[in-house]
Parts: sequence; structure tokens; C-alpha cells
Amino acid sequence: MDEQERNPMNHPEEQPAGTDGAPKFGRLLIVLVAAVVLIGIITLLTERMYS
Repeated sequence: MDEQERNPMNHPEEQPAGTDGAPKFGRLLIVLVAAVVLIGIITLLTERMYS
């Protein structure tokens, strides 16, 4: 069986399973928490300004 029969639509090869290319979930969590805190601070400041 040649390459064209095994991969007729020319899909890229599957990536090896492992943690070397895993997303940085810790960094993402920190960014999400920082965004929520920033939104909270903005909300409190605007509440004080307009009331």
C-alpha cells in the first residue's frame, strides 16, 4: 500500500502523544483570574464614580 492509498486526502501526520506540546494550563488559569480581577476592579471603580 503506497502513501496515497493510506492518506488519500493528504492529512498531516498525527502528532505524538505526550506532554512536550501540551498547552500551558497554569498560565491560562493565571490570565483568566487576572482578567476576572481586573473586571471586578473596573466594576467597583465605576460604581463609586457614578453613585
